[in-house]
Amino acid sequence: MNLQVKKVFTLLKYTYGLVPIVAGLDKFTNILTDWGQYVSPGFADMLPFDKGIFMSIVGIIEIVAGILVLFRPKIGGYVVMGWLLAIALTLVFSGHFIDVAVRDIVMAIGAFSLVQLTDIANKSKQ
Repeated sequence: MNLQVKKVFTLLKYTYGLVPIVAGLDKFTNILTDWGQYVSPGFADMLPFDKGIFMSIVGIIEIVAGILVLFRPKIGGYVVMGWLLAIALTLVFSGHFIDVAVRDIVMAIGAFSLVQLTDIANKSKQ
């Protein structure tokens, strides 16, 4: 793999590995933002528990996804991509936070790019 491709692969791997871990951990502290604000009231009413518990579950999923990216970037990249698209669609259908939905779609494209570079990285190791 050429040096520039390796740099981009490494940058994407650590970005899509560490950012979900940090965001996931923040679901327990709400330092970066009040994550509960992103849960639509209609959805929150359907939950069998408090939306804070729901966000803790989301945090655990994000932490696992980030760890997966760091150790299995191809699988983790697909997981993060799917997760970001699911969040974006949820936000679009709620009619709120469309700016965040657009950002998540762009980030999902970056996660897909990581997956594509993973194939190149694996071929160069052989």
